[in-house]
Amino acid sequence: MEKEHRLLEKIAECAACGVDFIQLREKDLSARELETLALRAIAAIPKDTSARLLINARTDVALGAGAHGVHLPGHDLPPSEVRALMVRAGRTNPTIGVSTHSKAEVALAEAHGADFAVFGPVFEKDARPNPQGVETLGHACRRPPIEGASMPVLALGGITLKNARECFLAGATGIAAIRLFQQNDVKAVVARLRVLFRH
Repeated sequence: MEKEHRLLEKIAECAACGVDFIQLREKDLSARELETLALRAIAAIPKDTSARLLINARTDVALGAGAHGVHLPGHDLPPSEVRALMVRAGRTNPTIGVSTHSKAEVALAEAHGADFAVFGPVFEKDARPNPQGVETLGHACRRPPIEGASMPVLALGGITLKNARECFLAGATGIAAIRLFQQNDVKAVVARLRVLFRH
């Protein structure tokens, strides 16, 4: 229970500090346990924030808990199918993110109507440096826009405040991270990232 309490506190803190998307990714929990945790996570998000809670890979749990959307692994159902399922179930305007690892996967996610793609690993792969990461991110971000608008791409993998600007210069719209938010002052991190990605 202490671990869950800390998690819910961190979710509330991140939402209050301006984090846009919070992904609940608890692979060891049963569907019922995950749904219970998701309900508590939604309740922990302050009502006056725009933070959206996404459930990793479990559309059924997202629907059951009333989460804002899902984050799909790269080889899951296409975002268009998941969106149709959620809309048919009464969830209007769900947010759907997709994990990607190549320019082709980013383009495919966009073609299927994903709201954003998380691209990685940029700086780390299995805890080791990834020397081609930023270059590959740049290729993924430089793709022809669909219908005049380009889907946001968030960089993932070893992101720090020191290297986040490289992601921006490569074309990323933002970043996705775990340690960066867990191990630092979230308010300061978000403020710094807003500055980095604004200029």
